[in-house]
Amino acid sequence: MTRLQQIVVCVCIIAVFATPAHAQSDAHVNAIMASMTLEQKVGQMFLVGLFGPNITDDGRHFLQTYQPGGVVLFKYNMGNAESITQLVNDWQSAITQAGAPPLIIGVDQEGGRINTLEFEPFTQFPVPILVTATGNHNLAYRYGAVHSQELRAIGIHMNLAPVADLETNPDNPVIFRRSYGSDPYTVAPILSATVQGMQDEGVMATLKHFPGHGDTNEDSHITLPVLPYELSALEQLELIPFRAGVDAGAEVVMVGHLALPAVDPTNRPASLSPVVITNLLRNDIGFGGIVMTDALDMDAIDTNYSLPNAAVMAVDAGVDFITPGPHAGMRSIENAIGAIIEAVEEGEISESRIDASVRRILSAKQRYNVLDWQPLDPATAEDRIRAVGGMRVVDELFAAGVTLVYDNDGLLPLDERESVLVAYPHERLTVHRACTTANPNAQTYGYNDYPTAENITFLTRAAESVDTIVVFTQNAINKPEQAALINSLPATKTVVVAYWSPYDINAFHRPPAAYLTAYSPHDAGLTTACNILFGTTPARGRLPVNLTETLLAATGASAPTRWE
Repeated sequence: MTRLQQIVVCVCIIAVFATPAHAQSDAHVNAIMASMTLEQKVGQMFLVGLFGPNITDDGRHFLQTYQPGGVVLFKYNMGNAESITQLVNDWQSAITQAGAPPLIIGVDQEGGRINTLEFEPFTQFPVPILVTATGNHNLAYRYGAVHSQELRAIGIHMNLAPVADLETNPDNPVIFRRSYGSDPYTVAPILSATVQGMQDEGVMATLKHFPGHGDTNEDSHITLPVLPYELSALEQLELIPFRAGVDAGAEVVMVGHLALPAVDPTNRPASLSPVVITNLLRNDIGFGGIVMTDALDMDAIDTNYSLPNAAVMAVDAGVDFITPGPHAGMRSIENAIGAIIEAVEEGEISESRIDASVRRILSAKQRYNVLDWQPLDPATAEDRIRAVGGMRVVDELFAAGVTLVYDNDGLLPLDERESVLVAYPHERLTVHRACTTANPNAQTYGYNDYPTAENITFLTRAAESVDTIVVFTQNAINKPEQAALINSLPATKTVVVAYWSPYDINAFHRPPAAYLTAYSPHDAGLTTACNILFGTTPARGRLPVNLTETLLAATGASAPTRWE
C-alpha cells in the first residue's frame, strides 16, 4: 500500500467514526431505498400472514416475488419453539436470497386472553389489568421486558401489544379483559413503562386499537363499531393512554376499524380515514412512527371494501403497514399490491407518499437490528426462552396486584381460632393446598364449576356451622349457577375471592362481607389470595376497573384507585 493509499484509508476510517450514528443509519436506509423499484417499495408496506408451520413453495415464491416488509405469526404457524425458530429462519433466508431487506416478524402476545404462543416454555402471562393493579412502574417495565426477551429468543421483532384501549364498557365483546384498566390516568404510566420495557429489549411495541375500541358494544371482527363522541370527549378519556404510549416512544400504532362520525363525518373506518390518521394521529398527537391497520379481513372492512380498495384507501389515509390479516389469500394480497402500484402510476398516490412509509419501515428495521439479521439456532430456542425467567415476574405481579376490593366489617385476616370453610371449583386444587398451608385448621370443599343443587345445599348448610365461609369464584358473572351459590349464602359471613373476573360481584344480589379479586386463574394468584385471607401477606393491589356503582356505594368501596 502506497503512502497516498494509507492516507486515504485513514481519512475514510476517521470519516466513518466522525459520522453520527443516526447519519450512518440514514445513509444505509437511503442506499437501500435508492436501489428499490416502485414494486419493491410497495411490497415493503405489507405485513402479511403465510399459512402453515413450515415454509411452502407458494410462500417462498410470494416472499421472493413480492418482498413484503414483514410477516405475522398466527395460530396456523404454531408448533414448538424449535419449529417456529426454523420457520422464521426459512422465511428470512428466502427473502434475503432474493436481495430484499429482512422481514419484521410480528406476533400477538398481549398476555391474558390473547397469546399466539400458548405453549411451554413461553410464559403465560396474566391479564394486563393485574399489571395496573400493582401500581408498580418498575414491575410493568420488567413485564414488558420479559415479553420481549422471550420473543427475541425465536426471532420476533414486533409485538402487536400493548392494548391501549380503556375498559370503559364491560359489555364490550372484544376488548374485555385485554385492557389495562378503566381510568386513563392510572393506565397511562403503567402502559408507558410496559412499552419502554418491551422496546429496550429489542422488540417494537404496538399501541392498539387507535383511537380507542374500549367504549363499544360491537366487535369489529363482525361489524363496524361506532364511537359517537366528539374529539373533545375522546381527548379526556380514550386518547390519554395513546398519547402516553406515543410519548414513551412506541414504534407502532395500530388503527382500529371504528367509525367516528363526529370526527370524520364520512363514516369511514378510522383505519382508512385521513382525518383520523394524518390529522389526528400524525399532526395533532405528533406520532412519527409506523402506522398499521388492524387486519383488513375483519368484517368491519371486508363486507364493505375489497382488499385492493381498502389497501389503496389505507395508503391514501397515511398508513405505513397494511395488514391483510390471517385469512387473506396470496392472490388477494398480490392484487392489493398491484392496486397500490397502479394508483401511483396513475397519479392517485404520489411516489413520495410511498417513500415516506418505506423510510419509516426501513428505519425501524435499522434501529431494531432487523437489517443485520442472522439465523438463530432452533435446537437451543427452548433454552433461550427458559433463561428469561418469566415466571418470576408473574409471581411478583400477583404478590403486588391481588386486590382486597373491600372488607367493611374487618373480617380479614381470618383468625385461625375461628372455624373457616373454603369452597372452590374442584379443579383448582391449588386453593386447597395453599389455604390449608396458610391455615391447617381450614376446612375445604370442591364444588362443580357450574354448581349443582347438591353443591349449593351442602354449602348453605355448612355455612350455618362455621364462623366464615370463603368462596372462590371462577367467572361467576357469566355463570348463573355460581352466582346462585353466592346468593344462597349469608352475606355477613361470606368472603368471595373472584380469581378470574373482578366483575363477579355484579352477579350477586347482595354484596358479600368482603371481596377480593386476583384477575387471572394462575396458581400464583390463588396462593397469594389464600395468604391474604389468613394474614400471611398483606393485600397490595388496587382496583384498576370500574364496578357497578350501586354495589360500590352499598359497600363503601371506591374504584378505580389512582396510585400516588
